[in-house]
Amino acid sequence: MEKLLLLLVVLIGALLPNTIMAQLKFTGEMRPRTEYRNGLKSLFNSEDDAAFFTSQRTRLNLNYTDAKFKVGLSLQDVRTWGDVAQLNMSDKNQLMLHEAWGELLFTENFSLKVGRQELVYDDHRILGNVGWAQQARSHDLALLKFKTDDKGQLHIGLAYNNDMEALKDQLYTTSYKSMQFAWYNRQYDNFNFSLLFLNNGLQRLDVDNLKTYYSQTLGVHANHSKDKLGLTGSAYLQTGKDAADRDLSAYLVSLGANYALSSNFKGNIGFEIQSGTDTNEQNANFDNKSFTPLFGTNHKFNGHMDYFYVGNHTGNVGLVDAFIGGAYSKDKISFGATLHRFATQADLMLAGEKQDSYLGTELDLSFGYQYSKSVTFKMGYSQMFASDSMEVLKGGDSGERQCWGWMMLVFKPNFLK
Repeated sequence: MEKLLLLLVVLIGALLPNTIMAQLKFTGEMRPRTEYRNGLKSLFNSEDDAAFFTSQRTRLNLNYTDAKFKVGLSLQDVRTWGDVAQLNMSDKNQLMLHEAWGELLFTENFSLKVGRQELVYDDHRILGNVGWAQQARSHDLALLKFKTDDKGQLHIGLAYNNDMEALKDQLYTTSYKSMQFAWYNRQYDNFNFSLLFLNNGLQRLDVDNLKTYYSQTLGVHANHSKDKLGLTGSAYLQTGKDAADRDLSAYLVSLGANYALSSNFKGNIGFEIQSGTDTNEQNANFDNKSFTPLFGTNHKFNGHMDYFYVGNHTGNVGLVDAFIGGAYSKDKISFGATLHRFATQADLMLAGEKQDSYLGTELDLSFGYQYSKSVTFKMGYSQMFASDSMEVLKGGDSGERQCWGWMMLVFKPNFLK
């Protein structure tokens, strides 16, 4: 399929005039990533053996821009090396439609974008494309985009999901049943802020009736930069109902600062608090006080080993994450290091006894080399120094070495240049 699409675009490029080709953009991405997992996401036991594998994402992106509309198409294949036999008659890794959208440009300040699309806002905390994951994330929705003035913009998203065409409403649990959000951003010379309201509906079967429970997330994200100093902060509240029909009352606050110590080195420090629910209150008889970052790129936050909020830790004891780090870049080389200290926000209990809130410390190291304009080499290593409380929370053996290493080549060709 990839070869057919590439051949089609090459033929189109040879036949169409330059004025049309100027409106067409055809790019790709191919990134094999090799990983060594010895305690990723959860603690290993002494009898566990480390995992070692290579996964790969391959993408073809086609975009067309006209005076009155835009169209975007992104096809991707995600596989693990070896999951298909060499002499295969068919490929179980079918092409996936990552994005397929059209955007009507009514005026310079107003447009409507419909179809499958990525949602990336602010620092990815609530709405992100989860680009680290090979499959990434995209949504089926309609997106209204307004430019209010030279400094402001407003986006309104509307989504309603079903598994298939049907003659009556059916239970839907693949993702959210219904979602609406409004995002407003304002830019100044050294300061910008965004306001977000998101209404998320999860459906479940109550006795014989289908019911959708709605939670609301609202908050603000702000950035300030001047000279060598940069500040960023966020505050979000969650209310409404969770999918178990419990009252939801949760919050997230974060604050960070970075400072350019030289033209090549920047240091950063900060903290983040996500509220949680006490262990002895995590049932239907109590309110849900655990914040959920919903559709954010959670790998970007709270340590690269993904112990928190990456397909796990939701509805749990929350998190307090204090971190410090630095990043160095010069010419084609970049290096980063971050140290996280993790603790619970709510009480962690075991057999009626409150446990120490300290969960562990994680060290994340990363390296990058820009081989060419379209090719980058990246690698990283992380180690978790877990406490006994992490063992209570996650299971496994906190005394074992918990680490993760990876390396990745990223090819991003532009086929029309």
